[in-house]
Amino acid sequence: MVTFTLVRHIFLWVKSSHFNRKLHDWEFHTRLKAFPTQISQLTEMADLLRPLSDQIQEVQSFREKNRGSSLFNHLSAVSESIPALGWVAVCQKPGPYVKEMNDAAMFYTNRVLKDYKDTDPRHVEWVRSYLSIWTELQTYIKEHHTTGLIWNKTGPVATPSMFRAPSVGPCPPPPPPPPGPPPMFMDDSPKPDDTSAQHSALFAQLNQGEAITKGLKHVSDEQKTHKNPNLRSQEGRTHQGSPAKSQNPSSSACAPAKKHSPVLELEGKKWRVEHQEKSHDLVIEETELRQVVYVFSCSNSTLQIKGKVNSIIVDNCKKLGLVFDSVVGIVEIINSRDIQLQVMGKVPTISINKTEGCHVYLSKDSLDCEIVSAKSSEMNVLVPEGEDDYREFPIPEQFKTLWDGSSLVTEPTKIAG
Repeated sequence: MVTFTLVRHIFLWVKSSHFNRKLHDWEFHTRLKAFPTQISQLTEMADLLRPLSDQIQEVQSFREKNRGSSLFNHLSAVSESIPALGWVAVCQKPGPYVKEMNDAAMFYTNRVLKDYKDTDPRHVEWVRSYLSIWTELQTYIKEHHTTGLIWNKTGPVATPSMFRAPSVGPCPPPPPPPPGPPPMFMDDSPKPDDTSAQHSALFAQLNQGEAITKGLKHVSDEQKTHKNPNLRSQEGRTHQGSPAKSQNPSSSACAPAKKHSPVLELEGKKWRVEHQEKSHDLVIEETELRQVVYVFSCSNSTLQIKGKVNSIIVDNCKKLGLVFDSVVGIVEIINSRDIQLQVMGKVPTISINKTEGCHVYLSKDSLDCEIVSAKSSEMNVLVPEGEDDYREFPIPEQFKTLWDGSSLVTEPTKIAG
């Protein structure tokens, strides 16, 4: 079970103790090689970034394993912003990248403040301290690495031995770490894979700009199939005669994606509806005012919620139909696509974030609903008209901003409706 003490340990782990010690070693060697050396191959850059990527994956994996926790917003704030530590791979202006990760954390820390600002000041202090990590990092980048980490093109070539930490470091050892989290946290770290290395190599390759085409091989007219029809028939016979050679050995070695078992259960005060596929008869009954409903990773399904609940969250869903009676708090749609939402009773607020395609059917009792949207598209609100008819209104996606002499004034453009 995840407790606030454990979440605070995670914060301390990120900011100082175990994690900071590993990050300090990694950052020192990165900065050491950034100025006097050059990188000869993309794989060497990937090897250099691998320890950082492994630590980030460890944090994100822990959050995924505790989705049912009452402190899920705390874990999400850390998980969504921890990639900011990869700013060293951003070649131009890494500061805005860190700010974007900080904004992602604030999406969840605002929920923490909303839930605890009047009940437990420890959570408020936790939010303030955690966000200060990224603001201080932005300040550091602005002062020393505004345009990104620069490698010396004329220095000696970095060798694999330089990627290994020396036995004696140039800095004194850090102070003893505070008590760590339970063994469950340390033992469940995922095994490193080649994903981060591939991403880093690809990122570095794309940053070559026009120089990326220098490695392409020239193809003469005799080798072009559109100018030599005979080559097409030969190519077809080659593929038919040796199907085994046409297969990519790397693709056959890839393991299939893990399929999760569908979940529909009440866990404490939270209804969990997860990993449902092609299920159109999902119903939640016997609800209470204090209960929340969390719908995660469902596709091509329909869910009906009867009674009145506190809040509803739809996260990472596709082609989901949601029908509910009443909500006293908020209905949130996050990271989803093709969502149809129908209100039968009342709801004060509907929030749509990072979603493509969302149709909201309001009832006559919910016409005063407040709809807040961000980074979303193809949103429509359908208002009842008559007995069984609805009138559709699009939510603007394009805006114009003007300076009126004292402040900025933003309004939807006519093109956006």
